Amino acid sequence: MNSITLPIILVTAAFSILAFNKPELMARYQFNPYQIAHRKQWYRFLTHAFLHADWLHLIINMLVLFSFGMNTEFYLSGYLGSAGPVAYLGLYFGAIIVASISTYRKHKDHHWYNAVGASGAVSAVLFANVVFAPLSKIYLYGILPLPSVVWAGLYVAYSIWSNQNHRDNINHEAHLWGGAYGMLYILVLIPEAAAGFIHQLIR
Repeated sequence: MNSITLPIILVTAAFSILAFNKPELMARYQFNPYQIAHRKQWYRFLTHAFLHADWLHLIINMLVLFSFGMNTEFYLSGYLGSAGPVAYLGLYFGAIIVASISTYRKHKDHHWYNAVGASGAVSAVLFANVVFAPLSKIYLYGILPLPSVVWAGLYVAYSIWSNQNHRDNINHEAHLWGGAYGMLYILVLIPEAAAGFIHQLIR
């Protein structure tokens, strides 16, 4: 199977690294609701997902995407056949936009607000994978295995805390909306996945 995840990772990494040394790129393509609302720069809804605040932000997002993206592609192709890759693109790029809507509405009159990162889309991929395989083990630093559904819950708790306490260039709220979109997207697109999810949890 040809992977869609790997090209996304490569393009995101390349654009992010380039922007680390070119502040004008960061300024032009980051998520700025004010510029979108008042100057109609709608492209920012997508382009900000190819930028990251720093190396750690980039590495974590791309590692999570690498870990779960190809698995999610596999499950989608298993259910949908040749339509699987198209569905994956809808999952990823749809999440970029959906995860940003709440932030856009909240900050569209705040010229100072900026955010970057693929976190919303990555969260969608992660939570889509949780629907398909809620009990698959995830190892934190290779030593602490917990079911993916448990890690998903911890991730939600961390994102809520970070959204309330961090003042950085990362849109932590997008993690939550992206995750919700990822689960809903799969359950609407593949209703039978819900039965599989429940069966795995109660068996």
